[in-house]
Amino acid sequence: MNLHVLDATYEVFRAFFGRPARTAPDGMEVGATLGVIETTLSLLRQPEVTHVAAATDTVIRSFRNELFAGYKTEEGMPPELLAQFPLMERALDAIGVVIWGMVEFEADDAMATAALRWADDVDQVVLLSPDKDLAQCVIGDRVVCYDRRRQILIDEQGVVAKFGVQPESIPDYLALVGDTADGVPGIPGWGPRSASTLLAKFGRVDRIPDDPKKWGVQVRGPDRLAASLADRREDVTLFRTLTTLRRDVPLAESLDDLEWRGVPRGTFLELCEELGFDDVRTRPHRWAEEPEGPS
Repeated sequence: MNLHVLDATYEVFRAFFGRPARTAPDGMEVGATLGVIETTLSLLRQPEVTHVAAATDTVIRSFRNELFAGYKTEEGMPPELLAQFPLMERALDAIGVVIWGMVEFEADDAMATAALRWADDVDQVVLLSPDKDLAQCVIGDRVVCYDRRRQILIDEQGVVAKFGVQPESIPDYLALVGDTADGVPGIPGWGPRSASTLLAKFGRVDRIPDDPKKWGVQVRGPDRLAASLADRREDVTLFRTLTTLRRDVPLAESLDDLEWRGVPRGTFLELCEELGFDDVRTRPHRWAEEPEGPS
């Protein structure tokens, strides 16, 4: 038995920018929501997908914005995309998928929490997202990341091959190199090669000596790198906090609650009617058992 955890925030972004626009009968833009419905129903057709949940950012801001003013916000996002976040959550609920809508935390924190909580209870936890910060959650081939668009699975060996460091060093790697998607600027002068070379040896950024003569590895411009890091030790500590996923999100469900039991017919058909999704009304391959009416 596997557990699949869907990064629904990524999915709605991917659908919004990757598929044609679509309007509901009331004129609202709903193309991204339709895309999420289509790709999720496709996922649920796979026989190995038995237990599934979707993590979403109900709001874009999180506790990290209180720590760092430059962290990502909703500013600059198309309003037609933002308006579909609650609609996308309704659509996933109509498909019968458990939703973890994040307000204080982020969707990735929920995914990291799920990976930690259930890694020993299933054969494999599959984090359905290409986000590089989720690489810190990978454990051997028991917790893996899967990019559905590129059809690339990344296990622990894959993390090392891609980033040059072990999964536990990913927060340090991103703190040094930066993560533009999340508004983490990184440390000037540090790039992927220098970061991976030093972290492959020392593991944590706070274990990298100030004196480059103690590094014992070959990197380009060691004195410049050491000076930049020494001047910004406090910054890199903050950045590491930002790039470290929380694993204490209060998820109420048990593993049994995550078993997908089919699409609730009435709820799904009502949503299709409201949004004008006539072309997906017959897509579900399995309907949830409906309670019997009064005899």
